[in-house]
Order: sequence, then structure tokens, then C-alpha cells
Amino acid sequence: MTGTAAAGKAARIRADGSGPFGVLPPVCAALFALISAAHAQELVPWKTFAQVELERSSARIAPRFSATVAAFDQKEVRVQGFMLPLDMGEKHALFILSAVPPTCAFCMPGGPEAVVEVHAKRALAYTDNAVTLTGRLSVLKDDPTGIFYRLTDAVPAK
Repeated sequence: MTGTAAAGKAARIRADGSGPFGVLPPVCAALFALISAAHAQELVPWKTFAQVELERSSARIAPRFSATVAAFDQKEVRVQGFMLPLDMGEKHALFILSAVPPTCAFCMPGGPEAVVEVHAKRALAYTDNAVTLTGRLSVLKDDPTGIFYRLTDAVPAK
């Protein structure tokens, strides 16, 4: 079985430990849960966030996300980027995380596929350096603000 085929089989194992080969022994189910948790902590690359197309209808334009991006919806992820504060101050609980550093205080450094709206658990000190955050990612299909991604309960990654 190839690595891709094995990954497909593993993806079908349910929370109760059952899957394509019946019920797994508790040790295997625990190992699968540990591997799944480690996968959730992988850094999501910005190239992945860019896997979105815009669909035009008579009423509006809406994002259509790739299956890879859609799979991250409501999952715990790690994202690295640059803080774009939305208010004045030294610390921020609500800000934009950008794929690239800002070059202008009044300009967004990219489109909606290159930014994530962040709601931190506690206010974080602003920095010019890249930050890595962990939180729950929402893939937004119909947000009125035009944001495609939102990270909630965000904390600095360990």
C-alpha cells in the first residue's frame, strides 16, 4: 500500500476506533489519536491558504475553497505571519495576521487569501517580527467583511 493510500485509510478511522478493518486495539487507536493531534499542530503554509477561487454569481462573489483548505475548518492549526494591528496600543487581542510584512501603514499587503483575522485569548504585544500562533481556524464562506479565514482562541505557539 502506498503512503497516499495508507493516509486515505487512516483518515477513515472514526473516533470510536472503528475503521475499514474493524475496531482497532486501544493501543492503535491511541497512537492514531496522537498522530492526529501532532498533525493538527503542523504549520499551515500560506500557499495552502491561497488555494481558493472566486465564484461570481449575479448577486455576489463568493470564495470556493480547495478540499485541503476546507479540511482545516474548525481545526486547531499553527500559522506564522506578521501582525497588523487594527487599533492603537502596545498589545492587541484582535488583529490581522499577514503572509508578508507590511510596507505601508494604510495598505493591506495582500488579498483575503493572504491574511487571517486573529482573536487572541489574551492581548499580545505588537512586534515587527514574524509570530507563530496556534488556534482554531474558521474557513469563512460568506463573511460580510470579506475575510476568508479567522483564528480564534489564538495563543503564541510553543
